[in-house]
Formats: sequence, C-alpha cells, structure tokens
Amino acid sequence: MSGITVVDNKKNEGKGTALKRGFQKALELGFSYAITLDADGQHYPEDIPLMLEANQKNPGAIIIGKRNLEGVDRSKGSKFANAFSNFWFCIQTFHYLPDTQSGYRLYPLRKLKGWSFLTSRYEAELELLVFASWHGVKIVPIDINVFYPPKEEYVSHFRPALDFTRIFILNTILCMLAIIYGLPWGICRFTKTVFNNVFAILIYLIGCFGIITPFALVYVPIRKCLSLKSNALHGLLHRIGSIICWLLRIVDVKVSIQNHSQEKFEKPTIMICNHQSHLDLMVQLSLTRKIVFLTNDWVWKSPFFGYVIRHAEYYPVSAGLDVLKPKLKALIDKGYCISIFPEGTRSRDCTIGRFHKGAFQLAEELNVDILPVIIHGAGRALPKGGLYMRKFPITLTIEERITPEQLSKIGATTVDKSKWFRHHYEQRYTEISNQIEKYV
Repeated sequence: MSGITVVDNKKNEGKGTALKRGFQKALELGFSYAITLDADGQHYPEDIPLMLEANQKNPGAIIIGKRNLEGVDRSKGSKFANAFSNFWFCIQTFHYLPDTQSGYRLYPLRKLKGWSFLTSRYEAELELLVFASWHGVKIVPIDINVFYPPKEEYVSHFRPALDFTRIFILNTILCMLAIIYGLPWGICRFTKTVFNNVFAILIYLIGCFGIITPFALVYVPIRKCLSLKSNALHGLLHRIGSIICWLLRIVDVKVSIQNHSQEKFEKPTIMICNHQSHLDLMVQLSLTRKIVFLTNDWVWKSPFFGYVIRHAEYYPVSAGLDVLKPKLKALIDKGYCISIFPEGTRSRDCTIGRFHKGAFQLAEELNVDILPVIIHGAGRALPKGGLYMRKFPITLTIEERITPEQLSKIGATTVDKSKWFRHHYEQRYTEISNQIEKYV
C-alpha cells in the first residue's frame, strides 16, 4: 500500500517491544508524534481528530484517551486492573490520571523517557507514563468513545495470575525508583522553575523600576524644557527589549526572529501582530527603536508603567480613530512603525481570535503599508493568566509588506479586509506551528 510503512515482528515479543520499534521507525522517517490504538476493535479511529486537536492545544504533551466506561459490562479483573494502575501511578508520580490503562494515546516521540523498558509487554505503557511524568512531560486526558462487545464475543489475551504478577513486580520497582530517581528529578525541576520565575521577576523589576521609570522621570521634564524633538525613551525601550529577549535564554525561553522578507524598518508602517502574551511587546521592541504601540486602557493608565507608556507616545485604542489619527500621522511622518494587535486582547489558547477593523482602516486613511508579523510560542512561555514562565521557544516571523495598492484589492470593505487577514493568519500560524512544534 502506497504511503504506508509496516514494521513487522517475526514473533510476538510483547506490546512494549512493538511500541519501541514502531517509535524508532517513526523517528527515522522524520515524525515527531505517534498515535497508538489497540487492535482489539475497542477504539474508534474517528476519534483521531480529537487527539490532534488536543495536541495543537498542548504541544509536547502525551494525550491519553479517557474511555467512557459508564454502563459498560466489564469483568471484575478489568475494573480492578484499571483502578490498581491508576492508584499506583498516582503514588509514583503525585499526579492522578482517570484511565492509565487506555491504549488510545498520542506520544511526543522526542520527549519519551525510559525507552529501555523494564518490561516488554502491555504494562510497558504504564512505565512510559511514569517516566514521562518524572521528566515533566505533561499528560492530558481527553474523553473518547469505546466499544465493548458482549462477553461471549470479547477476545482478551489478559492472563490474570501471570499478568497481575508482572504488574505487581513492575509497580514495586517503580515505587523504589520514584524515591531514588523520580523524586530527585521532581525536586530539580521545581527548583529550576522557582529560579526561572524569580529571575524573570527580577528582570522585570530592574528593567521597569530600576532603569526605565527613573530615566523617564528625569528625561521627560528635560525634554519638555529643551523642546527636544527626538524621544530617547524609544531607544531605551528598544535596548531593554533586546536585553530581555537575550536574557530569556537563561530561563530556557529562546527568542528567534524569522526575517525572510529582509525587513529593515526604514519605512513607516502599520505593524499587525497576533496577541498571546506580555512578552509580545518585548519581542517587537527588540526589532527597532522606531516603534510605538496602541494599548488597552489598563496599560495606558497603569500606576506602575503608565507614566513611561504615555510619554513614549503609546496611545490607548479607546481614544478612537478621530483622536488617534493626527497623533499617529505625526509619528508616521517621523518614520515610526505603529504596532497594533487586531485581536485587541491576548489569546488564552494561542488560537487566532477575531480581528477588529481599526488597523486596516487606519492604514487606508494614512496611506501606509501593512507589515504582518506572526508570533508563536509567547503564549506557551507566559500564557494569559499564567503564574510562571515555561520552557518554550518564541518565534517572530516577519512577512512581506502589503502596500496600499495591494490592500485596496483585498475585500471591498475594512470588515472584509479584517476577515481576510484573520484567515491568512490562521493558515500561516498553523504552518509555523507544524514547523516548530514537531521539535518541541
């Protein structure tokens, strides 16, 4: 069959061995994820899209199907085995999973640990989960359908006495390893997480209250007194943004810029960007000193950094187009890029939200280019509502400029234009995600 690679074991060496060989072959062929489902007819291939959807929301995680077993006539041995496995998994990892025996899973192949397998048979799946949890791999259960035939038609290779003995021995070993291996790894990860977040907070506090705000408090009165035309705050913010992006490497957040269009920011533009995180601003600030942002009211009025924001000539979107247009026109005439988040707010799950029409109407009325930039990973590293930094690469992709002439051909109205750009961003974001997340 074209496009299908079959890995055939000459004899039955157990499910663990089959998984190991299948995973190795998938990696050789360039795959980053693998979906497994038992061949006993219990699982529905139609649920694969549910796995893929969960994978997009949780890149790098193990997705495990939670079977709907309500009303299913199962043997007492099957019920006990699942409850027994769930209990010991919780003891060994301090995490609870509702269905550790489910054979419907999506594995991130590059994150799997314990490939040597203490066992070569079906209990190897439990072993994979335990080692993955010890190494900090997120495990996400999702609801799936399940089919159980009548007892007289059900075929099982489960051997109660022998297989329970194997499970008991495996769990005994895993409990000992949890103390001498899993727990130390967990302490190390916790310590590193605390360090990363303390370090990130210190970067923010030093940058905001130790450098930017004191500089602004001194510089703004001098600028007004001497009627200086240039605004040195922009240069300072650019340097701080660049330094923060570099320092993020220390907390395992690598920031990279994909500038395939060779953009030099020498010509004013309306820059549009999807919005995922507070880190979005830092990454964009690192691009050029000649950039200003349209912000939300709470940012513009913030008692902590509102003074700097206001005197850096950032303006609130709520002011309205009539008020903003002359102010932004003056900045455009000075060669500045105006950065706007068309979604208006940060996305909680990194998906592209509805685009508002303001940015496109402004570009039309000011007769300037639109520069699309697409950010990926910021919402994973510091998600909306998140309390701590996570290890995840951030990539900013700079697209080709869209001239006023090209913009005029995209839709009849600004609403049509906003819909076109949102659709474009959804497509490009998916492409970028597929390129990046297979290595995460």
